[in-house]
Amino acid sequence: MKTTTYFESRRRLPDRTDIPDSWIEHVVRNPVVMETQSDGRIRKWGRIDDAGGRYLRVVLLEDGETVHNAFFDRGFRELRE
Repeated sequence: MKTTTYFESRRRLPDRTDIPDSWIEHVVRNPVVMETQSDGRIRKWGRIDDAGGRYLRVVLLEDGETVHNAFFDRGFRELRE
């Protein structure tokens, strides 16, 4: 999994240390929602059943494969699916 330096620093935050790479890779391959930001970065959301059904947001660079950020999105609502 390709990542940015920013991602590597952010994944050390207490609310992100329990997010395994396998969950991130799952969301990248199987998003329930995908949006492209105005700067070209790609946001993908996926439901993680092993995390109580919470939604993980993964932000990729414009190349569609380099992970820039990943976190549980408390503001995401299942109704968007």
